[in-house]
Amino acid sequence: MGHLLELRARLLKGVLAVLAVFIALLPFGNRIYAELAAPLLAKLPAGGQLVAIDVASPFFTPVKLSFFVALMVAMPVLLYQAWAFVAPGLYQNEKRLARPLLVAAVALFYIGCAFAYFLVLPTVFGFLTAVTPEGVAMMTDISRYLDFVLVIFLAFGLSFELPVAVVVLVLLGVVTPAQLREARGYVVVGVFILAAIITPPDVVSQLMLAIPMCLLYEIGIIAGAILRPKAADA
Repeated sequence: MGHLLELRARLLKGVLAVLAVFIALLPFGNRIYAELAAPLLAKLPAGGQLVAIDVASPFFTPVKLSFFVALMVAMPVLLYQAWAFVAPGLYQNEKRLARPLLVAAVALFYIGCAFAYFLVLPTVFGFLTAVTPEGVAMMTDISRYLDFVLVIFLAFGLSFELPVAVVVLVLLGVVTPAQLREARGYVVVGVFILAAIITPPDVVSQLMLAIPMCLLYEIGIIAGAILRPKAADA
């Protein structure tokens, strides 16, 4: 019962953190959406714009975006609550390894989202506007654009977690760095297939996801090789 009460308290604190940030961001929802739409608007020809097909889209779309931004901003608080609930049951050496991995996971997710916003989206939209048939006006619905961008953010944010996943597998003894190096060819093929599935159907975004994932896989192997002896000694 004590564990259940603590879990409820941790969940409540996490929900309150997200709710507080969400309420604070609501007045700035339209401004946040304008920033999110900037990569597309910058690539559209003169006079190009986003449109709202549904009647309620101008209201609900910024609200939806504000919620997802609040979730990302409050992510450290949510992860801390989860850590505070789990940490008492871990050994000291497990805590020592888990803390930097948790921090690295959060940082890599944010880096993946930033990579998608500043590099991937401008490149993809530049490519898509360049191949738009002559006589066709490219005007995207604001809610569909939001869904598209959120999928891109999620895909790149989670893909950038690859080094953490590799290190965890090494520390758990599931694989060794040598085995990961031997499987490099299969991993590269799998990464390109995965990139083709989760990105838009264009070569540019697929390459911009697959190439960083291959580099991150190598970083994970190096980090796993460095941390494995320390974990074994502990």
